[in-house]
Amino acid sequence: MARPIAAPDGLRLDPNAFVAVDVETANGDAGSICQIGFARFAEGQLVENWSWLVHPQTYFSAGNIAIHGIRPGDVTHAPDWAAIHQRVADVMTGQIVVSHTAFDVTAITRACLAHGCPVIDAQWLDSVRVARRAFPELKTRGGHGLASLKRHLKLDFAHHDAGEDARAAGQVVAAAVRATGLSVTDWLTEAHRPAQAVIAEYEAARQLI
Repeated sequence: MARPIAAPDGLRLDPNAFVAVDVETANGDAGSICQIGFARFAEGQLVENWSWLVHPQTYFSAGNIAIHGIRPGDVTHAPDWAAIHQRVADVMTGQIVVSHTAFDVTAITRACLAHGCPVIDAQWLDSVRVARRAFPELKTRGGHGLASLKRHLKLDFAHHDAGEDARAAGQVVAAAVRATGLSVTDWLTEAHRPAQAVIAEYEAARQLI
């Protein structure tokens, strides 16, 4: 099973360094994580991508199995959330962490609370909010879900695998950085400004080039 590695010292000053995360769940409870995936980016490039299966300590619903294909037998020997919490915290704590929608934030927080683990302290960045501002034309051309962004940005990933979706979310943010010239650090603020104001500023800047 792949293990995260510490980033070289020089990468900590990179304004475009971040970790993307995605989870799959066993049922409708957001905290029932059965897979977690990560993708580490530095200087606009993917440098590491991995995933872990997680024993959710609860039942699997048929609907969730149909989405991600993970079954109870697949996680029989996988660690539960309490067992991997420290490794997850080592990857995410103090980092800019990208997720596509706030679902993954909610899921990880609920898993921590359900297992009596400390909530992980990270700077969260929603790649949907970034995409809405960087690629406003998609509002009427399929929206800003990963399936639509896959077509528009020509991304290569298998949807509903945590490692693959984490990589895709990270690639969306990396594409937004290239398209706008804003760094990932900038996007921590820009993603929470009104979309129309951000878009208007991009358009005005383009006209000056």
